[in-house]
Amino acid sequence: MRRLAALALLLPLAACGGGTSDESGSDELTVLAAASLTDAFEELAPPFEEEHGVDVTFSLGSSTDLAASVADGAPGDVLATADEASMALAEEAGVASDVETFATNVLTIVVPTGNPAGIESLDDLAGATWVRCADEVPCGKVAAAVLDANGVTAEPVSLEEDVRATLDKVVSGEADAGLVYATDAVSAAGDVEAVAIPGAEDEPTSYLVATLEQSEDPDLAADWVAWVTSQEGRAVLADAGFGVP
Repeated sequence: MRRLAALALLLPLAACGGGTSDESGSDELTVLAAASLTDAFEELAPPFEEEHGVDVTFSLGSSTDLAASVADGAPGDVLATADEASMALAEEAGVASDVETFATNVLTIVVPTGNPAGIESLDDLAGATWVRCADEVPCGKVAAAVLDANGVTAEPVSLEEDVRATLDKVVSGEADAGLVYATDAVSAAGDVEAVAIPGAEDEPTSYLVATLEQSEDPDLAADWVAWVTSQEGRAVLADAGFGVP
């Protein structure tokens, strides 16, 4: 089973690959990534592990929290964020190198399969039980901007710590609707339906990736970035619903 880690919590994992160890002696790569990248990065990990003979560990969560953590010196090899502002925190701290924009995403409404509350637009959020991300995380900033631009004043019943927590509230039936990324709707297909937000595709969210100065194996970190931005990597991201920058 691959390791999935919350911020600052890394769980043990047996090696998935059968190749030789990386030349530097590293047998592990730690990738700190926005929660919305979970499924795509989990699919990208096995081929990388097999080729390099290493284990890939993910620390998943809010881009803002992850960036602040590495800026404070938390260990890690690669940082992938769901916005430019979070990556800027790491850059300003001097810990992020060779930053690349590698994917885009758009905000959408998700509802439980069957759409029992009949949510067809942002206006239908009034009177409904709905959720979104907290203001300080990327998906929350995007949601707040979209709601403001569309004159929506309805208040969510809760503000979640990241986009996956928001999605989970809808999947579990605790909310009639949620504002998440299009990729999250893809990941939960069968449990939720997506309701497009007109104009959202005109201002997509950019995803950035960088190697970290605290990496114990910069070459291995750079190899992960190269894999994510390769033609094969972009194909996996596209299947998950991400756009090309």
